This record gives sequence, structure tokens and C-alpha cells, in this order.
Amino acid sequence: MSPSRNAQRSVRDVVFVDGVRTPFGKAGEKGIYAGTRADDLVVKCIRELMRRNPSLPADRIDEVAIAATTQTGDQGLTIGRTAALLAGLPRTVPGFAIDRMCAGAMTAVTTTASGIGFGAYDVVIAGGVEHMGNHPMGSGADPNPRFMSERLVDPAALNMGNTAENLHDRFPAITKDRTDAYAAASQAKLAEAYSRQQIQDDLVPVATMKPGQGWALHTQDEPPRPGTTVEDLAELRTPFRAHGRVTAGNAAGLNDGATAAVLASAEAAAELGLPVKMRLVSYAFAGVEPEVMGIGPVPATEKALKNAGLAIEDIGLFEINEAFAVQVLSFLDHFGIADDDTRVNRYGGAIAVGHPLASSGVRLMNQLARQFQEDPTVRYGITTMCIGLGMGATVIWENPNHADFESSVPASSHATTEGAAA
Repeated sequence: MSPSRNAQRSVRDVVFVDGVRTPFGKAGEKGIYAGTRADDLVVKCIRELMRRNPSLPADRIDEVAIAATTQTGDQGLTIGRTAALLAGLPRTVPGFAIDRMCAGAMTAVTTTASGIGFGAYDVVIAGGVEHMGNHPMGSGADPNPRFMSERLVDPAALNMGNTAENLHDRFPAITKDRTDAYAAASQAKLAEAYSRQQIQDDLVPVATMKPGQGWALHTQDEPPRPGTTVEDLAELRTPFRAHGRVTAGNAAGLNDGATAAVLASAEAAAELGLPVKMRLVSYAFAGVEPEVMGIGPVPATEKALKNAGLAIEDIGLFEINEAFAVQVLSFLDHFGIADDDTRVNRYGGAIAVGHPLASSGVRLMNQLARQFQEDPTVRYGITTMCIGLGMGATVIWENPNHADFESSVPASSHATTEGAAA
């Protein structure tokens, strides 16, 4: 008699319970986190999640997945496991590290969410960290010489600023004037969100100590430049190309910061009395030419929409990571969305708040979840980002505050792993 097969394993609904982040800092000796360890930033986030969700027993956490792009030093040693131990979680809680460059935290979420959907986990913590002051982009990297000798990629693909200039070449309708206008608007939207207290609740206060300066408590992001105008941005130099279009003002900066989120099965959330801020609908990753990596969110979004049986018109909110303004505008142009569409990055984006690489995915999710709460008329939202070396990532979420939410959740007994989507 052959062993029985669990052919009817249920695919469970995955929900976003809560997410937090540190204030983002500027990388470098003058930044707020100079002298602070990257793993300590992650620990702050994990501890805050546990404090904010007292009904979640620490021993019910099944996995801790933490992303980092440069996995050495204080971002190495399987940081998901070390951060869990440092945060005081039980030693029975496992953890791992993950790397997909800018989409590290997003991949930590989708990977563990898949485990929840399959039934391997009930509750997880997923997030990311990047201390670009301690670990400058590309430090310690040793690209295989075949990339150059066999012309597998253009040399420009290894410099993200050059790939953004290449996008301008490919889409001449995206002018520097447009990108500067978009960047100034991002700064203005973030400043307005701060004034409305729409950012602060997701931030974990971080105390730091610097020799000769003493202790300081950081409760807000360091990179924003409120009041930035298009005229200010027009005066900035173009470091990646003479007479180019990409500047420090219409691109994200070099930043330090960490994020973390709790995800759970819908059943576990109900059992433990945990809040449900979003339901995961679908996700997708896609590869593109490394030389124009910024276009990656377009095919990733098309795949995620197809998997979900949705169209772009069904999406009521967009959280698009602003690695470069040209990258966001190429996405908007592809889908016929106006530069100033009110569905897009309502709180501003990475051009203003910063982009500590592997941590940014959960920041997008935090902001989308808060917008869902504020606007129950929106049913579906997207978090999407481009990824170095030519990739894109997109996650589609459903708003539990929407009138049709309950009717959209299938009975778990009706779904099986054979052909079922998340």
C-alpha cells in the first residue's frame, strides 16, 4: 500500500498584522546612525513589534527572516537568527538571512508568506536592514570578470545611477524637468504627511551615542528636505553623466535604517486577537535588462495582476519605491497614470524619506496599510520596486476595511495547493 498523499492541503490566507521601522538616517560619519550597529536597528524593530502586539506569545513566532544586501560584519552571521536571539525571542524561534538587493525585505515577506499559505508557519517576522554607512553599496563585492569579458551586461549595469540615465535615453518624454517636478512633489507630500501625523506611528524611537556628543533620541527621518523647489533641484549637478538628468535631488540617497513586520495566517490572527491591516492577494518578481533595471516594476506588476485576475484599473493605491524619479515615471507612463495622480505615493517616497536598500519593502507596506485604514473606499493596493541587476518586485494587497472584503475571502477548505493562488 502506497503512502497517502496530502493532495488536498489547504492554501491559507496571509495577512499583514503590523509593521514598524526605525527613522531613516543619512549614511556617513555625520549621519544619525554613525557608530550604531545594523543588527541593533533590527532588534529595535522586533522588540517594538512585540510590545505593540501583547497578545502575540513570543513562542508562537515560527520564523524570523531579515534581509540585508551586504551580508558581512554587523549585517552578517545569518542576521535573522542573530537578531531574533538579540531581541530576546525564545531560542526555539529560528531565523535566516535573505538578499535580493533593494527588494530584500519584500522578498522576506513574500517568502515567509508562502510558508504561511502552505501551512509551514502560522506567524512570522519579516523585514530588512541596510547600514550604508557601515557597508557602502558594493563594498567587498567581487563581480565575476565574465560579466565584462563576455559582455554579459553593459558595464553601466553595475552602477544604478547609470541605469537611470539609460532609462532617460529609452524614454525621452521623461525629461529632467519632469523628474525634478516629481521629486519636489515627493518632498512636499512627505512634509504634509508628517504634519498630519501619518508617519510617526510607524517609527521606533532609536537612542544613539556618539563620542563627544553624548546620547540622542531619534524620532523622525533625517533625509527629508521640506520646502525643496524645482528651482533648487535644477541647480544640482549630474554626477553620472555630463549634461545628464539624474541628480542627488531626483534620486534616493544613501541611507541607514531597518524595518520589520508581523505576518500571520488569517486563522492564527483570529485565534490570537491580532489586527489585520492587509490581506496578501498575489506577488510576482520579474527580470529585465540590467542596463535599465528601473523598468523592472512594470513586468512584475503585469505578472502580479495576471496572477490575481485583476487589471491596473482595479488598483486604488500605489506605493512605488522611488529609487529614481525616472524609474517611477516610466512605470506611470506605461500604465497611463498621470505624474500627479493622487493614488500614487500619497505620503511621498524614497526621494524624500530615504532608501536603505534591503529594508524599504516593508516601509512601502507600512504606508499602504495606513492608507487602507484612512480610505476604506480603496479595495486593492500595490507595493512595487525596482531591483539592482535588472529585476522588479510587486505585491498586491487587499484592504480589510473595504465593504467587499469579507465576501472576497474564500473558505480555506475550498482552496487546495493544486492551482490555487495565494
